Amino acid sequence: MRELKPDVDIESITNESTAEDAIIRLSDAIRYHNYRYYVLDDPLVTDAEYDKLLLVLIALEEKFPTLLQSDSPTQRVGIEPRSSLDKVTHTIPMVSLKTVYDKETVLSFDKTCKAELNKSKVEYVAEPKFDGLAVELEYENRKLVLASTRGDGITGEDVTANIRTIQDVPLTLQAFEDENPPSRIIVRGEVFMDLEDFNKLNQERTKNEEPAFANPRNAAAGALRQLDSKITASRPLRIYLYGVAEIEGREFSTQMEVISSLQKWGLRVNLGMTRLCDGIEEALQYYTEVDSERDSLPYEIDGVVFKVNSLSEQAKLGMRSRDPRWAVAYKFKPRQATTKLHSITVQVGRTGRLTPVAELEPVNIGGVTVARASLHNQSEIDRKDIRIGDTVIVERAGDVIPQVVKPVEDLRSGKEKGFKMPKKCPECESQITMSHDLKSSMCLNLNCPAQLRGGLTHLACRVGMDIEGLGPKRVNMLIDHGVVTDIPSLYKLKKEDLLTIERFGETSAESLIKQIQDSKTQPLDRFIFALGIPTVGLSTARLLAKIYPTIEILMDASETELMELDSIGPEVAGNISRFFSLESVRNMITELRDLGLNMSSDQSDPATESQLTGKVFVFTGKLENTTRSDAQKLVEDLGAKASSSVSKKTDYLVAGPGAGSKFAKAEKLGIHILTEKEFEKMISDL
Repeated sequence: MRELKPDVDIESITNESTAEDAIIRLSDAIRYHNYRYYVLDDPLVTDAEYDKLLLVLIALEEKFPTLLQSDSPTQRVGIEPRSSLDKVTHTIPMVSLKTVYDKETVLSFDKTCKAELNKSKVEYVAEPKFDGLAVELEYENRKLVLASTRGDGITGEDVTANIRTIQDVPLTLQAFEDENPPSRIIVRGEVFMDLEDFNKLNQERTKNEEPAFANPRNAAAGALRQLDSKITASRPLRIYLYGVAEIEGREFSTQMEVISSLQKWGLRVNLGMTRLCDGIEEALQYYTEVDSERDSLPYEIDGVVFKVNSLSEQAKLGMRSRDPRWAVAYKFKPRQATTKLHSITVQVGRTGRLTPVAELEPVNIGGVTVARASLHNQSEIDRKDIRIGDTVIVERAGDVIPQVVKPVEDLRSGKEKGFKMPKKCPECESQITMSHDLKSSMCLNLNCPAQLRGGLTHLACRVGMDIEGLGPKRVNMLIDHGVVTDIPSLYKLKKEDLLTIERFGETSAESLIKQIQDSKTQPLDRFIFALGIPTVGLSTARLLAKIYPTIEILMDASETELMELDSIGPEVAGNISRFFSLESVRNMITELRDLGLNMSSDQSDPATESQLTGKVFVFTGKLENTTRSDAQKLVEDLGAKASSSVSKKTDYLVAGPGAGSKFAKAEKLGIHILTEKEFEKMISDL
């Protein structure tokens, strides 16, 4: 029989054998109390009694350090910071659910399920849809061995050290006489933050003059993706598990059976708000009830999820390319409130894009105070006729992102003022350029403080100047220590400058300096792309380098002349012309030329013949350093073919985040799959 309060006298324990027995008894009791408190919400001891057991265990482990186990209840404080989060490939993709917003679509989902299962009524499991971060936990022999984020569904990030700090997560699964845990199991769930804890965290951050988090989801996601798990341990994260991806030594017949077993094994599930529904009408009634109660819940939800209860029926219904056909997420209508729009400020992003932001009279929308909301662009402001001083309707779309829906025109006093995007960047006072449709405003000054970090990262990328040792982390480090203040200063760096920065030694400093100096010989097309001219991708840069043999000739090309080139339209031509008309850009290029960077082309024809001639490429997912259309043009310039579909004739699939059915088909056909970085290396090595 389990001891609830083991009586252990530390002073009387003098050898490891006796200590080991006491540690086992204490650990078993503490794990059970954790289960009662965090999983069942039904504690059997007071906080003081629990703390006493934990303190005795800590004292014993300190007295006999060789007996300390990695899954001890005391081991939740975090480990030393890491330089990056490792990647984890999900053996079964973590797909998202199909999202619907109206009753008719839910009824259509039910109709399809009934038709394909040949049933007059389908049994569903209904549960809240948490607004958190999806994770996967892997247990072997009852021990937690790996935890990862969803990522792009195929590849996530290793957050094991951070997950271990969450009290809700058992480091060792519970064993019961009638329900022992399987030898291996992979479970999935959602990490989130309770509203009360979120508000306390923000109050503390404000007190310490730190920026407040926008919402609980952002706070939870940021905490879970920390490189220093000790920071994660200081954040009040919670978790609910809702499904099994893989399991050995156990079979289930229903989703409700899955949830019940997870709870018995010590995994926290939301059994109290999970309901078995006999047909879609009961499921819709559940939706109505939860919608009316969500303001009283201690956490954020943005809808409910309906899942076919029978696992064999789930298997029969199968999957679409991006989501299962046996489940649907029925989202709540956005929460709205009216408030006053006091002013509109402009933010400059890392790529130089300017975004207007509404500064609002703080208003509570669904338990979260909203004081700012994105207005997107000038076109959106004009379309909605939003004016400074308006009373506006604000909603949290998807219960997360605040946005201004429209003004309340009947409440206008006549004193409201229209808004126009500034002609000069608010960060550096350089001239901005706006697209013809008024949907994009850009600061073209590469040395603008707001975009220098992103600009240097882009410049150093593999298909740009190819400075491998200069990733985002090092860019931030160089800027934060003041050794790089603009792009030319990067090429003036000396080893001595780097040695003043922590984590730079002789070898790493010499290596980075060599890479920077070696990049000066990159061909003109690489340099043009690396400049980060808005809408100028890889293929456009190659075309420009082919037509204009020196950077000086390109800089003097008129907008009209540029528009005469194949594949260059008014917007691209305008962006190139305005970019090179800036005095700051011209001065920077002169300085870079004086520093020895290559500014001319050998005018060889890169599009005629290459090692890729005749090869077939398919691009899928989101590419970070270029657009898919630019990547397709690039391989076509090199004599390859870009296709939109995967077949046996495909030679390479280039997959970015969000890759779906094309990725799965390519794997099945044994096609060579490249990441964007691998693709960039392939191109740069030609």
